[in-house]
Amino acid sequence: MKNFIKSNISLDSLAMMLVQSPVALSMLMGDDFVIKVANPQMLQLWGKSQDVIGLRMLDALPELEDQPFMGFLRNVMRTGEPHKGYQQLAYLVRNGKKEECYFDFICAPIYNDSENKIIGISVVATEVTDQVEAQRKLAETEYKFENLIKQSDFSIALYKGKDLVIDMANNAMLKTWNKDESVIGKKLADALPELEGQPFIEILKNIYNTRKTYTSKEDEVLLERNGILTTLYYNFSYKPLFNHQGEIYAILNVATDVTDAVLTKKRLKENEEKYRNLADSLPIIVWTADKNGKTDYYNKKWYDYTGFEGVESREKVARKLLHPEDFDRAMEVWRISNENQTAYEIEYQFRDRTQENAYKWFLGRAVPIKDENNNLVQWIGTCTDINDFKQFQQQKDNFLGIASHELKTPLTSLKLYSQFLEKNLRKQDDHKNADVARKMDDQINKLTGLVNDLLDVTKIQNGKILLNKADFDFDELVTEIIDEQQMDTNHKIKLTAETIGIIYADRHRISQVMSNLISNAIKYSPASDSIEVSTSKTKDNHVLFAVKDFGIGIPEDKKDKVFEQYYRVSGSKEHTFPGLGLGLYISSEIIKRSGGRIFVNSVEGKGSVFCFEIPVADITTNY
Repeated sequence: MKNFIKSNISLDSLAMMLVQSPVALSMLMGDDFVIKVANPQMLQLWGKSQDVIGLRMLDALPELEDQPFMGFLRNVMRTGEPHKGYQQLAYLVRNGKKEECYFDFICAPIYNDSENKIIGISVVATEVTDQVEAQRKLAETEYKFENLIKQSDFSIALYKGKDLVIDMANNAMLKTWNKDESVIGKKLADALPELEGQPFIEILKNIYNTRKTYTSKEDEVLLERNGILTTLYYNFSYKPLFNHQGEIYAILNVATDVTDAVLTKKRLKENEEKYRNLADSLPIIVWTADKNGKTDYYNKKWYDYTGFEGVESREKVARKLLHPEDFDRAMEVWRISNENQTAYEIEYQFRDRTQENAYKWFLGRAVPIKDENNNLVQWIGTCTDINDFKQFQQQKDNFLGIASHELKTPLTSLKLYSQFLEKNLRKQDDHKNADVARKMDDQINKLTGLVNDLLDVTKIQNGKILLNKADFDFDELVTEIIDEQQMDTNHKIKLTAETIGIIYADRHRISQVMSNLISNAIKYSPASDSIEVSTSKTKDNHVLFAVKDFGIGIPEDKKDKVFEQYYRVSGSKEHTFPGLGLGLYISSEIIKRSGGRIFVNSVEGKGSVFCFEIPVADITTNY
């Protein structure tokens, strides 16, 4: 070969071949590795110009000092054995910047023809930096992906071939199987023998025929746990993986344990069924609505009473069922309750489908159900038939009205007799018995007051209480009432009054409210020796009347009840405060009908302040 080259190829041709070669070539001569030849590709690889030709290798590329490449060259010079390098790392200075580079290369000895002596080394090199970087990035990506799979909360496994050999299974899947890494490389059927008789192995094998991904939700599977077959539930998928020839080479299994969720759902369903049965057995109507107020359930009692089918909108149901006089009020109560997410209670009339144009009274209640973060999640409501109670209440009111009316005549006569008796006894200087007659008259006055209260209540219930409004001097009325009350008590009544002047209201009824608030203040502050009365005008042209006592006070949860019919102070001291519990109820109704409001501020054990506001000018109020 040497003779052939020598005799057939000129040196110019050989040089041209080296220069035009697509690979980097160089010839390094002598023990100092002087660069005799370096084609353009090699110069580009080194990042040098033609100026390095004729220089020693370490003078041209001093950065190679102490790098493995120089050792390779010396070893070839010494042994004559060629050296091949694959993806060899070298640091070269190119364009003034030190770069990390990788090369595939061959270093071969050059012999002197006459003496067969090694006189230099030829170097053929290819830069593979880009390939090495790509491989490195791929390896990093694969490493990250592998770690991602291993650390994933999803259970992931890879089954290769139709024998379903476990090629990979992450920590979550091994935990799912209750196995360790020793199952890797085994057939799935051998690794998990409990799958025999279950459909999963067949489903996986069938994917080689269907070539389609198989998914399932909340599927039941029996897996071994501590030697016991345990029922578990999973959402999972089997996805076929294809090679470049379009053939399935593996199946990827991704699964999520949903056992707790499924068991919770089953328990909730069982509980829901239990509570539905319980609700259906109740003698009251029960309904539920979602957080937006949309009704989603009625119990059996609802359908039995209404004869409706399905679940309709609240407004549509209300129009069908409610008495026309109750519709607007009921919808407004619901609107306010829904906006404020607060409970409500209302009495209204439902159409009785068993009788034409007949209605029955029901008590409607609803409460919002909230989660631990105080977010509304549901409404629960009831409708209770109170028709018999309302009829009884009407009968009671009728009886009280009749009885009260009938009592007034004998009471009037008794009062005349007691006054006549006292007058005659005093003429006879029998003052002892005259005092007895006066006390009898006082008791008749109290009894008359109770009868009048009962009459007022029946009038209120029947909508027959009328207000005879007219102009009167409010300041004069306040002074008059205080003087009257002061005559019958040892409490000092202190007045702080702002001039009010003339107002338009029912003088008699307003005086009734004033007297009631003052007498209550005296009654419920037995340990105190004074009460305070004040009057003032508000910015919205209302008059404010307030009575402050220093008595027993009212518990916070009872303040809203004191204006209810027949409500009385409860507790160990109840017997010390006589009365029917009607005074504040009557006062409240009078103030409402006067276009005002009545309210109380109280601290238990320290006293109360009862107040009412009424407009100075006329405000028409319909009840």
